[in-house]
Amino acid sequence: MFEIGDNIVYPMQGAGVIESIIEKEIQGDVQQYFVIRLLIKKMEVMIPISRMDQSKIRLVVNSQTLEDVLQIFHNGRSDLSLPYKERFKMNTEKMRTGSIKDGAEVVRDLMRIDKEKSLNSSEKQMLGNAKKILISELELIKGITETQAKELLLQN
Repeated sequence: MFEIGDNIVYPMQGAGVIESIIEKEIQGDVQQYFVIRLLIKKMEVMIPISRMDQSKIRLVVNSQTLEDVLQIFHNGRSDLSLPYKERFKMNTEKMRTGSIKDGAEVVRDLMRIDKEKSLNSSEKQMLGNAKKILISELELIKGITETQAKELLLQN
């Protein structure tokens, strides 16, 4: 179970910190909510504690897992031959998993494709969002700034 102060990742939203637990009454139903401060857009979200399992929220990964992911990011293979529709569907599914490995693969593959030919607007948006999510998790794992996380991601 999660606790106040935990560093978490909310799939499709990015990394954040569980700030508090509050009770709210909605239509006569009282529930407890985690209040999560997300790094991206400096936004706060409230998730019912009873629905945390369904939300696919997870703790940020440890440093060793991060090193493994960065290794895959920098050295892994990309299939650049997939047609756009197939690639977009596959990348969307990867982003929905909330896995740092899947997110890093999406960023890596789209960056490589962008070097070969310009991405269309949907993939540009996906790349931007995927980068923000990955960078936000790097910030919390390493305890670094957004700028430092971007540099870490781009260094070979």
